[in-house]
Amino acid sequence: MNPQKTSLKILALAALFSSGLGLVVLQTGCAATATKESTGEYVDDSTITAKVKAAFIHDATVKAFDVSVVTFKGVVQLSGFVDTHAQKSRAGEVASGVKGVRNVENRITVK
Repeated sequence: MNPQKTSLKILALAALFSSGLGLVVLQTGCAATATKESTGEYVDDSTITAKVKAAFIHDATVKAFDVSVVTFKGVVQLSGFVDTHAQKSRAGEVASGVKGVRNVENRITVK
């Protein structure tokens, strides 16, 4: 058997195997788990967070800069400090009205 042909076959097989393995790793690397988002979910959640913050800025009742917004798999978590219960309640209402929000966890504290 020709050593050059054998080396070429081994090299071709290694390349095929590594590219196939790379696809498997790539596919599982983007998958979501219970505690980790997929790439698509991360982008969606970032969009939801931005929309909730924008809605707070446009609302006269909510103190937008005093409320923190974090989104994970469509669940929005609000935290921070406001002056009244009405501000806390309104922040939850505004966040709930944003498209893509599945649930709101309102952890805002009234001073």
